[in-house]
Amino acid sequence: MSLYKAETRRLVKRRFTKLFTIGALLILAAVAVGVFLTNEKVGPSQIAEATAHAQADYKQAVERTEQEKTTCESVQGTARAADYPPNCEFALPAESDFNPEWYMPPTFDLKENFGDMVTTMAAVLALVAFVIGASYVGAEWSSGGMMNLLLWRPRRLQVLSTKLSALLVGMTALTIVVAAAWTAIFYGIAKTRGVTTGMTSGVWQSTALMELRALVLVLVAGALGFGLASLGRHTAMALGVAIGVIVVFQFGVGAVLSIANVKFPELYLAPFWIVAWMTKKYTSEDYNSCNFDVTGGCQPETLTITWQMAGSALAIVVVLVVGAAMWTMRKRDIT
Repeated sequence: MSLYKAETRRLVKRRFTKLFTIGALLILAAVAVGVFLTNEKVGPSQIAEATAHAQADYKQAVERTEQEKTTCESVQGTARAADYPPNCEFALPAESDFNPEWYMPPTFDLKENFGDMVTTMAAVLALVAFVIGASYVGAEWSSGGMMNLLLWRPRRLQVLSTKLSALLVGMTALTIVVAAAWTAIFYGIAKTRGVTTGMTSGVWQSTALMELRALVLVLVAGALGFGLASLGRHTAMALGVAIGVIVVFQFGVGAVLSIANVKFPELYLAPFWIVAWMTKKYTSEDYNSCNFDVTGGCQPETLTITWQMAGSALAIVVVLVVGAAMWTMRKRDIT
């Protein structure tokens, strides 16, 4: 049996891989069920009901305003007159202030809402890839399996790169299958509990590209987990770094930057770069440098993180971590 087949079999057969993947799929299933149950199809009856509610609220607002005006007129010349506007001038509510669309039940719009669902899928699968990648190689180091394998195949870089390839191919297959099922599920939800209008060929192409970026994010997470665990020769190394980055660095640095009023603090926080990668851009606004226009509105300075910038950052991080893992594999003592 080839080394690649052996590593693929080892990855797939691991109990941790199976259980963690099943757990992630259950989480995604719960999200889909929640979206299905909290949305409904909007038809003529829902539109009529929303219109009736809007009209009823409009009439009640008019009645309350007229009552307030009557009360105001009756207390003129008393101490209570100060509680009301001069001359009892009340502006009657406008019917346009009660839009029937605001009274509609929630409905799933595939064009508008599916992007958020793709991001949710990417986040869950990226977590799966990171933890499985870290556990996959970390367990080999901590159990002595790596040393035994190198006795049989004493080519260090080939062994480590083959393990990484098996992980990335496996996560690619899982992500493609889940993404296809995810798309089909939410198309069905939109058909039965929402709308699919506006899904042109261009929109579908944009959706496919977003799912491709989700795949890249999953592979990056898997490679980072694998590389960190290989550097530390233990699964805890990768998990510790992840916890440190999220808890200490992200929250700590975020709080310090906020207190110091640093311009565009999002530039120093990883989640916003990931959002930029998934949604193609993220625009940060600095309200401390508002330029007030002729209408008196605030025009803050902005800085946009594009998906190209975010992709370059992800590539640099992966190259550094995986490159360091390969270098230490080649230079460090195995025992």
